[in-house]
Amino acid sequence: MSDIENDHDPVKDCHQLLKWMIYPMDVDNFFKQNWEKNPLYVNRESHNFYKKLLTLHVLDDTLKNNNVLFTKHIDITSYSNGVRETHNPPGRAYSSVVWDYYRNKCSVRMLNPQIFMGKIHALNATLQEFFGCFVGANIYLTPPNSQGFAPHYDDVEAFILQVEGEKRWKLYKPLKQNQYLPRYSSKNFDQSEIGEPIMDTIVKAGDLLYLPRGTIHQAMTRNSHSLHITVSVYQRNSWCNLLEKVLPQALKQATKNNVCFREGLPLNYLKYVGEAYDSSCHKDAFKNNVKTLITLLLDYIDIDNAADLMAKGHIHDFLPPYVFKKERRNTILEDGEFLNINGYKCYKEIKLSTRIRLLRLHCIRLIKEDVYKIYYSTDNSKEYHEYEPHFLEIDKELVPAIKQIITCYPDFISVRELRIKDDDIKIQVAKDLWEKNLIITKVPLYTEFD
Repeated sequence: MSDIENDHDPVKDCHQLLKWMIYPMDVDNFFKQNWEKNPLYVNRESHNFYKKLLTLHVLDDTLKNNNVLFTKHIDITSYSNGVRETHNPPGRAYSSVVWDYYRNKCSVRMLNPQIFMGKIHALNATLQEFFGCFVGANIYLTPPNSQGFAPHYDDVEAFILQVEGEKRWKLYKPLKQNQYLPRYSSKNFDQSEIGEPIMDTIVKAGDLLYLPRGTIHQAMTRNSHSLHITVSVYQRNSWCNLLEKVLPQALKQATKNNVCFREGLPLNYLKYVGEAYDSSCHKDAFKNNVKTLITLLLDYIDIDNAADLMAKGHIHDFLPPYVFKKERRNTILEDGEFLNINGYKCYKEIKLSTRIRLLRLHCIRLIKEDVYKIYYSTDNSKEYHEYEPHFLEIDKELVPAIKQIITCYPDFISVRELRIKDDDIKIQVAKDLWEKNLIITKVPLYTEFD
């Protein structure tokens, strides 16, 4: 293969990254045995395993060289005598101020570190492609002999990557059946509420701990500090969330097309339906009619539309794709028209022979609303929801070509192959996508001329 060809395979990349993160646990076995079911502790004898992602020095440099703000980006916390407190002052989190809190036994939590740290952005954005939803991260620094947070559970699947030091983790079963796979995070629990732990272990540098959502947990340091990254995923990504999209749309269509849904309620139904009224033939008939309508509703369920609405939300949530160095010269980021140091203009246009591919599968979503639109994440900020959703309107005649580009992923196709009759329009569509950083070319476009 030519050394200028792009052989980068993002599908393999995201799988390999998860494989590395949970190594030596097999990915398939992890999803069978642990995912949403059981905690996983991976004990490694490789203390530097996660140090390529983060060190204390990197954290210190981040505080010194960026406008990191208390509350927005940094929390200062403590937990003692059963009381959890937050000590955030207003303003910028200067390095010396943060370390002063740390020396006084406070824990430091950095929110959304991918805003400032390229390696965390690369980690999260690549895992987004595997999971198909937003992947977040927090950094936790805890001084020796301390605990920063009360026992609680979270509404995310959590991967704890221990970077430095060690921490004692205690895990507990959910207290009630309705707290398994919860939709929302819990309150802070009192120690007396949570019972005996199902796991009590020391997580050392290089180790991994996975917590299904709903797992009550608390962690404390012993004689050394602890620095870890928590990678979080699958928040608001359940069947319930899909049904919240499905059912209102189905009811809207059913009401439009079936007169049964528009018929008036029975006269005087409030005299026999409600908490105050016992069972009766009238009440039973009312319930049966509701069940009949719900059954009829099934004929109007549009799963494709609901999936598109879920994807639209994810696109807005997403971090922008991380474009690796070996890919950049095949994208608009380092290709196309510019001036080099000698004043030469470097430019080459997309042609019918140019081979293209989506930058990432989940960086766009084709959705039919009042018109066809492509929602995309390449212009998103690394700050969560800093901007409104980005989209391009698409003429109906171009939809087959857009579908073709999406369904061919991760394979490249030539612009000539696009399902559009006019060659000039084929080129224009590819150019429009390329200029939004939505596609990558097989080889760079650049050339030089006077």
